[in-house]
Amino acid sequence: MQLSFKKARSRRPHPPATLVELHEGEHGVVDRLDLPEDITGRLMELGFLPGSRVTAARSAPGGDPRVFRVDGSEVALRRETAAHVRLRSHH
Repeated sequence: MQLSFKKARSRRPHPPATLVELHEGEHGVVDRLDLPEDITGRLMELGFLPGSRVTAARSAPGGDPRVFRVDGSEVALRRETAAHVRLRSHH
């Protein structure tokens, strides 16, 4: 007799609320940037606009900075900055 076990996909208790919460390969849609105006402006120039789809890519050893794919580019952000890029909820 052969038994097969499928590994259950772990479900998050809640969807990611910020970029820093995305796991590698996951994506989210930018809702807003809760950062000072100068930083917000620069990130928007790089493609982090409300409604933009962002995918979490690799991270440096230790997890900081993280690389995100947005608008055809890869951008490295410190965790401190990524924690203030809010994502739309999936509701």
